Amino acid sequence: MADSVIYTNQLTRKFGDFVAVNAISFEVKRGEIFGFLGANGAGKTTAMRILCGLLTPTSGEARVAGFDVYRQNEEIKKHIGYMSQKFSLYENLTVRENIQFFGGIYGLSRQELKNKTEVLIERLGLHDEADKLVGSLPLGWKQKISFSVAILHRPKIVFLDEPTGGVDPITRRQFWDMIYEAAHDGITVFVTTHYMDEAEYCDRVSIMVDGAIAALDTPAGLKHQFKAANMDEVFLQLARGAKRSDA
Repeated sequence: MADSVIYTNQLTRKFGDFVAVNAISFEVKRGEIFGFLGANGAGKTTAMRILCGLLTPTSGEARVAGFDVYRQNEEIKKHIGYMSQKFSLYENLTVRENIQFFGGIYGLSRQELKNKTEVLIERLGLHDEADKLVGSLPLGWKQKISFSVAILHRPKIVFLDEPTGGVDPITRRQFWDMIYEAAHDGITVFVTTHYMDEAEYCDRVSIMVDGAIAALDTPAGLKHQFKAANMDEVFLQLARGAKRSDA
C-alpha cells in the first residue's frame, strides 16, 4: 500500500437494496496506466465517483493520493485531474480562457498560470487557435486540450472517463501518446474506455461485472487466462455472464 496512489479494500456502495459496487479490492501504482472496464451497469461509474471524492462508500476502505475517501474527499479533489467525454471544456470560452479558468480552479498562482498557458499553447501548436472559441474546434483538438488542462496542475492521478469517444483512430493514437507521456512523468492514469484496442495500451486492466471485479491483470495475462486472441474476446467472455444492465 505504501507506493500505491489508489488503494481499495472491500469497497462497497449500496443504493437501498441495490449493490452498485460489491466489495472491490485493487491497488494502482504511481505512473501506472490502469484500465477500468465494464459494460453499462457494471458499477464502474459509481466506483469512479467514489475515487474522485464525489460519493461516499457504504463500507470498505479506499485511499486516493494518500487521502481517505470517507474523511478527506476535499483533499482528494485537489490532487487529481478529471476528464470526461461528455464535458471537459466551456465551448463559449476561448482556448486561452479555458486554460486560465481551469488553472484558477486548480489553485495555480497568476504567474504559474501565465507561464503554463503559454507553454501549453506552444506544445499543442495552438498559436493560431488560442483566441478562438473552443466550440469552433474539431472534437479531437478539444479532447487534447481537455487532457492537457486536466493535468495542468500536475496531479498525482488523472481520471479519464471514456476520453476518446467519437474521435477518429489517428487522433485516438495521438491522444494515447499524450497519456504515455504523462505516465512517464509520474502521473498515474486511471481510464475507462469502450474501445478494447485501447485496453491493450494499459499496463493493467480491471474488468467489472455486476458490481464486482471479475478479472484483473495485464492485457497479455488476461488474454492468456481466457485463451483469447484479443481483449475484445476477453471482455465478451466476461460480459456474457452479466445479469444487470444499468447502474
